[in-house]
Amino acid sequence: MSLRMPAEFGPHERTVLCWPARESLYGELMSAAEDAHAQVARVIADFEPVSMIVQPGPAAARAAELCGGRVEIVEVPIDDSWFRDSGPIYVTGDDGTGATERIATDWTFTGWGEKYAPWDQDDLAAKRWAEHAGHRVREVPMVLEGGSLTVDGEGTLITTIQCLMHPNRNPGLSKLDIEERLADELGATTVIWLPYGLADDDDTDGHVDNVAVYARPGTVVMQGCDDPAEPDWLRMGVNLRWARGSTDAAGRLLDVVEIPVLPFVEIGGRRCPVPYGNFYVGNGFVLVPTMGHAADGDMLAVIAEQFPGRETIGLDVGPVLAYGGGGIHCITQQVPAI
Repeated sequence: MSLRMPAEFGPHERTVLCWPARESLYGELMSAAEDAHAQVARVIADFEPVSMIVQPGPAAARAAELCGGRVEIVEVPIDDSWFRDSGPIYVTGDDGTGATERIATDWTFTGWGEKYAPWDQDDLAAKRWAEHAGHRVREVPMVLEGGSLTVDGEGTLITTIQCLMHPNRNPGLSKLDIEERLADELGATTVIWLPYGLADDDDTDGHVDNVAVYARPGTVVMQGCDDPAEPDWLRMGVNLRWARGSTDAAGRLLDVVEIPVLPFVEIGGRRCPVPYGNFYVGNGFVLVPTMGHAADGDMLAVIAEQFPGRETIGLDVGPVLAYGGGGIHCITQQVPAI
């Protein structure tokens, strides 16, 4: 079967999230994290169906209360709330009768390189969700997280060398081995390897969803950094030049649109980047993490220009999600429509 990963900007059947489950991650900010997840779910529910996976027990009632009646609550054992990474990566293919079939690919999940134990329930989360939803599962024996890639839906996949070539992921696989697996399982005939993720992204070892996302075939929105004193000024500059010299599966030079400002926030005694580029694209909307920075409005305008016909919404959940190690894109996972 020839498989293809649809682009995030394509039509969705629904969005799936996970409720915060690891109290040691957020500490005193746990309630704020729950509220942030509920806000994201409620906004998305204005545009498409939403399911929230929740650890069985008392959390289910709290999630239902905060999310409201339009969000489906699904009780499944989980370790953490980053369903972009622990959830399935959906592909489509011909079911043998000429009809399109949707398949949940279930990759190995190891807590971002065995950093955050336990992760055994999260490793089972993709399969458990797919079984709940009635989707066929295809198990793939390779470590891969959904936040480490972005695709154009036409055979081009963008990732970072920092993440996929990190020795804590698949040390026995070469770059060519990884590319062949991405081609076989996701239909990625061209892989563009950006050098870097964000400098402070030690949690995921440089996921691409903090630094680059496809807006449409041929066009990539990329996170920049306007402060030469920050390590990301050099790193994002290298990424931008690399992308502008890269060609996609159709042979086009990439059109690269820069989000020039990378804000930082002090929260919980920690300084965290809040990349605008960690936004989520759904049916008729773009949801962007903001933080009350002076540049919020201008950066939302930059993003909105690339998504005509969709409502671009800034949601001030960026700081608490950044404290936990991610952003709006990291907590969401689309189920493509077929």
